[in-house]
Amino acid sequence: MSVAIYIAVMAIVTYLIRMIPFTAFRKKINSPFIKSFLYYIPYGVLSAMTIPAIFYSTGDMTTAVVGTVVAVILAYFKLPLIVVALSATAAAYITGLFI
Repeated sequence: MSVAIYIAVMAIVTYLIRMIPFTAFRKKINSPFIKSFLYYIPYGVLSAMTIPAIFYSTGDMTTAVVGTVVAVILAYFKLPLIVVALSATAAAYITGLFI
């Protein structure tokens, strides 16, 4: 298949994903349940894509868990993202050296 066909299919799918909610929900959404559901969808999707990548990225579950724990602890204390990322990476790397 041609690259142009792949791009066209991706464009159509992306357009449909964005267009369907506009056509399906013409009135203002008043339900608090639906509003809160739609509010948390991006966080749920981001977590569903990120968490598996975290635990399979190092090839060893122990280093992944140590890096994740370090990242969560540092993020809890609201440190800058670069500090959290570098510290988690260093913790996973050092753990990998000892295993």
